[in-house]
Amino acid sequence: MRRPEVPAGATLLGEPLAVELMNTVRMDRGDVQDALSDDAAAVGWLYAIGDRLEAESGGNVDSAELHGGAVGEVAGRLRGLRDALRRLAAETTDDPRVPVTPAIPARQDAIDTVNALAPAWPELLWPTGGEPARAFRTSATTGELAISLIAHQAVELFAGAQRTQLRACLAPGCLLYFVKQHPRREWCSAVCGNRARVARHYHRHHSGSHPSATG
Repeated sequence: MRRPEVPAGATLLGEPLAVELMNTVRMDRGDVQDALSDDAAAVGWLYAIGDRLEAESGGNVDSAELHGGAVGEVAGRLRGLRDALRRLAAETTDDPRVPVTPAIPARQDAIDTVNALAPAWPELLWPTGGEPARAFRTSATTGELAISLIAHQAVELFAGAQRTQLRACLAPGCLLYFVKQHPRREWCSAVCGNRARVARHYHRHHSGSHPSATG
């Protein structure tokens, strides 16, 4: 099977994979762009993070197992996980932005979605003459394993120390999240930092009342 193309709208900032999945929606000239907009794009996104999946957990995405109905199932689960993670991230960060993905009204529904997709277990790999390594396994297909690994990392994100560092990027027109690993970091990227500074400058110089002309 031909390797799926990476969606053009994918935004990868080097964040934890669960956050990278949250960031598959972005604004472009006032319009919401979804990098998982169709099944092929969703599978393409999995390939975009494939090297990190393998490096961080020993998982991978096998194109031979992603064909026919399997593509739709994997894509649907990936979008469902993304929507659940954005719901939980919005609550965690007190995100004031209007939701742009399908609303999950109940917090527990979002939690149940993450937990249902998370089952995977670590196994020890230790080849003769090689170094020991950890690899995750699941009873599901490879594509579902990739989603399980992201869901597993999401559990670690929300249950661990990084939860308090999760932030919504409040730069104008941004929909992304990021983990604040440096105390001076305010934005998801330098581009958003520049945009926010321009907006602040404009607001300072154009807000307030102006003296009326007299004569």
